[in-house]
Amino acid sequence: MLPRWSRAITNLSKLGLQKYSMEPQKSAYFAFRNYAKVAAATTLDSRIREFTGTSEVNNLNKLFWSKPHSLALPPGSPLRVEEPHFEGFKRVLLKLALFYTKQSKSIRCANAVYMRVISQVDKPAIYGVFNLEKTFKTTFSLLVLHMWLCLRRLKEEGKEGVELGQYVYEIHTHDVELRVSNAGVNLLLIKWVKELEKIFYGNIVAYDAAMLPDAKQDELMKVLWRNVFCDDVSDVSEMPMDAAKDTVQALARYVRREYQCLSLTDKESLFSGNFKFTSLENSIIPDHPVK
Repeated sequence: MLPRWSRAITNLSKLGLQKYSMEPQKSAYFAFRNYAKVAAATTLDSRIREFTGTSEVNNLNKLFWSKPHSLALPPGSPLRVEEPHFEGFKRVLLKLALFYTKQSKSIRCANAVYMRVISQVDKPAIYGVFNLEKTFKTTFSLLVLHMWLCLRRLKEEGKEGVELGQYVYEIHTHDVELRVSNAGVNLLLIKWVKELEKIFYGNIVAYDAAMLPDAKQDELMKVLWRNVFCDDVSDVSEMPMDAAKDTVQALARYVRREYQCLSLTDKESLFSGNFKFTSLENSIIPDHPVK
C-alpha cells in the first residue's frame, strides 16, 4: 500500500494543491467549488524542525482529554440541515420528478453527512493544530480518516446505515475525482482515482485493526504516522521521538475521542447530517500558520 501511496501522491503533489471551500450554513445541499493552487508541500523533516516550541508542545499535550459527548447539533442551530417542505403544485411537480423517493432522500442525507466531513477537513484549524502542511496528500489522508469515522458509526446502525454509507462513499469518490482533476491530471484521472481508491480501503482496514480491543496501545499512533504524517515510504520505519511524537499522540487522542463522540450521537442526527465534529478553532495553532 505504501509504495502505491508514494507514487500517487508524489505525482499529484508535483501538479499542485487545490484548496476546497464550502459554506455549510448557507445550503442544505452539497456543492462542489473550485479550490486554488497553493505552495507545494515541504518535507516532513522540515515540519518537525519547525515544531520545537516548548509552550506549543505543552499546550498540545492538554488537548482532547475531555469527556466524550454527542456531536448532535442542538435545535435552532444555524448549521442544521432541514428536509425542504413544499406544498401545492410545486410539491406535485417534485413528486413527479422523484424528489421524495427513498433514493433521493438518501442522497440528500448523504450529501449532508459528507458536508460535515469536508467542513472539518477543509478548515485551516485542523492543519494548524496538528502541524500539517496543507498538501493534496494530507487533505486526502484527513478525508479518509473522517470518512472512516462516519462509515464506522453508520455501520453500527445495520443495513440502513450501510446503505447510507454507500451513498456517502460515492459522493466522496466524486469529490476526490474533482480534486484530482483540478490538480491537472485529467488525462490520467481514471488511473489516479483507482490508486486513491486502493489507498482508501487500505487505510480503512488499518484504522479498524488499530481500534480492536486486542490491538497494541500505540497501534493507532503508528497507523496515523504512516497514513497522515509521512511524506514517502522512507519515513514509515520508525515513530518520531521528539516534538513530532506529541503531535501524533494528539491526533490519536482526537480520533479516539471523535470515535466515542459519534457513538454517543443519535441515529436521527447522524442520518440527517445534523452533527458537527469537535471544533478545533479555539485549539492551539502554531505560530507558523498553514499557507
